[in-house]
Amino acid sequence: MKEIHDNARKLMQGFCRVCKVCDGKACAGEVPGMGGLGTAASFKNNVSALAGVKLNMRLLHGASDPDTATTVLGFDLDMPVMAAPIGGVSFNMGGKISEEEYADAVVGGCKAAGVIAGVGDGVPPFIHEAAYAAIEKNGGHGIPFIKPWEGVEINEKFDKAAATGATCFGMDVDAAGLITLRQMGRPVAPKPLDELKAIVEMVHGRGGKFIVKGVMTPDEARLAVQAGADGIVVSNHGGRVLDFTPGTAEVLPAIAKEVKGEIAILMDGGVRTGADVLKCLALGADAVMIGRPISVAAVGGLQEGVEKYLATLKGQLKGAMVLTGSANVEAVTDRVLF
Repeated sequence: MKEIHDNARKLMQGFCRVCKVCDGKACAGEVPGMGGLGTAASFKNNVSALAGVKLNMRLLHGASDPDTATTVLGFDLDMPVMAAPIGGVSFNMGGKISEEEYADAVVGGCKAAGVIAGVGDGVPPFIHEAAYAAIEKNGGHGIPFIKPWEGVEINEKFDKAAATGATCFGMDVDAAGLITLRQMGRPVAPKPLDELKAIVEMVHGRGGKFIVKGVMTPDEARLAVQAGADGIVVSNHGGRVLDFTPGTAEVLPAIAKEVKGEIAILMDGGVRTGADVLKCLALGADAVMIGRPISVAAVGGLQEGVEKYLATLKGQLKGAMVLTGSANVEAVTDRVLF
């Protein structure tokens, strides 16, 4: 991983410093780029919120070889991890590898590691075109996330996404107001409940499942359930759209209390290690999505880099499960939290 990070640091120069601790401090305000919006308070809050969660260590048990596998949204995963949908290599990551190489690395690397990748959308069109091609190349193994566009563009994007063979689709409503899209003259907007219901019904009518990404409050989690969505992602878009939001780990417990068992709960923001994954599960998530660390691994080592990072993450997760007495994913509850 050190070699992969060293290479990524060279290739991403001016866009990401590949800090030893990816906490948003050195890259504050660097959007486009890999930083957080404005003061980067939201990005930093994601990291600090998880860092503040403490684990109970337990060793008087028989969970010596924990099972990290789980099933979420119909996907059998080797661990409760997915790649968050990130794109825009040229303006966010330095452009030293192509969008196609990046998408192939993330989607293919996740599949090889037994997990699944969400893929991004945006402007120019080659962002989603490269992502969709990677999913199709991997037999439909991926989750296309579509921006909350206006008018007929949503239907057109879903048509293209469905053609990849994917069975689950998402909308990152947390992209509303994204600086990069505004700069390109392509702003996107929030979705009221009636519009969201119509989109969910369209996806269900095609036999697919639907995820709403960008839920940060219990009332909006409830609205996602009312809209008929199959899953939500508790996310502030990596701290890239609104300054001064709480960290996602801070809001997750209240959201889980509101809708746990009614809808799949994913979370992203600040997840860096296997111990972080365990914390998120204990706070109420069914799985996590990981963004920047997978992007760095993809730029620095292509598919091998992604596979290496995910293998490292799994090893860390298993170790944390052993040391908290968690025999499997289902056994991870708030009892592991101090």
